[in-house]
Amino acid sequence: MAISGSPKMLAGDISKGVTTISVANIKQYTPADLKTIVVNIGIVQREIRGEQVPLDDIMAIKAKNLRLQRLSQALSTISSYAKQRRIPL
Repeated sequence: MAISGSPKMLAGDISKGVTTISVANIKQYTPADLKTIVVNIGIVQREIRGEQVPLDDIMAIKAKNLRLQRLSQALSTISSYAKQRRIPL
C-alpha cells in the first residue's frame, strides 16, 4: 500500500505522537515505501535537532527530546522489521 499523504508529514506525525509505528502498521508498506519513510524520518530528525530551545525552558527541552525519542523508536522498529525480512534500507 502506498503512503497516504506526504511521507514528511507522516514522519512529523510520528514525532508529534499522532501516528505510531508498529510491525502491524509496517506490513502494509512496500520496501520502497519503507525506504522513503526512513529517509523522511532522518530529515525530520535533523530539523528537530536544529531547533534552538532556551536552556532554561525545561518543558521545551523535554518536548524536543520526546519528539526525537519517538522518531528514534520508529527507526529502530522499521530497521528491525527490515532486517528480519531482509529488506535493504
